[in-house]
Amino acid sequence: MMNHEINRAFKQRILTGKPVLMPGAANALAARIIEDQGFEAVYLSGAGLTNTYLGMPDLGFVGLADIAQHTSTIRDATELPIVVDADNGFGNALNVRHTIRTLERAGASAVQLEDQKSPKRCGHFSGKEVVPLEEARVRIRAAVDARQDENTLIVARTDARATDGYSEALDRAAAFIEEGADITFVEAPQSEDELRGIPAALKGTPQLVNLVVGGKTPILHADDLGEMGFSLVLYANVALQSAVFGMQTALGQLKEQGKMDESGPVASFLERQRLVRKDLFDDLEKRYSV
Repeated sequence: MMNHEINRAFKQRILTGKPVLMPGAANALAARIIEDQGFEAVYLSGAGLTNTYLGMPDLGFVGLADIAQHTSTIRDATELPIVVDADNGFGNALNVRHTIRTLERAGASAVQLEDQKSPKRCGHFSGKEVVPLEEARVRIRAAVDARQDENTLIVARTDARATDGYSEALDRAAAFIEEGADITFVEAPQSEDELRGIPAALKGTPQLVNLVVGGKTPILHADDLGEMGFSLVLYANVALQSAVFGMQTALGQLKEQGKMDESGPVASFLERQRLVRKDLFDDLEKRYSV
């Protein structure tokens, strides 16, 4: 399926029905598993990418080239819509324009931009800072102008809840809607009442909520969040956290017992080959053999 067709279908899906429950992926294999489990979209997590690609915390260490490369790889691995975390756009409005064009070509269905200063921090870390509102507005304006497919969505995130309070975060989200953002994302609300107030204050524009296991936002069922008015329910790093737990469990057992077979806490060899579509490449090899 061509990317513009994926984007068009994703845009329509967000506007109708139940909220989209969207896990994050840090690599193509995670994206394949997300698709295999029946999810409707995948999120390329900047935090997950930084943790897995560099082994470092989410403090602004990855750049546009890293994110574009992984977007392209995930696009080749799955036909799911990809929502790409582009941090703060990597500079001024001109940099944002380049970011949108680059990620759109790489296969993004939606690009998320935030209003943090550089270097940015994970949304659930302390010590964040946001740029002045007018600068944040210009970022979104440039992003909206830059896209070449009208179905490529611009997700505007504000981190102002942590720096300037809940009301300022809502005001910023409303300003981003005025600039043409398709979806807004108030990061790290800290109570159920705050969650409920976001879609109530920003009616008419789809809202994304990010649920971080161990983070600052209370964890509610996706159906309950849908009833509040959220269109996208993001679990950006559940796959990563579960992979870390799985590796620690399996490797701890290997270290303790000195051996590991398929009775251990591992996927089978055949299951691993199924997920990476080994049969497809076997068929292609036969087709092109001489």
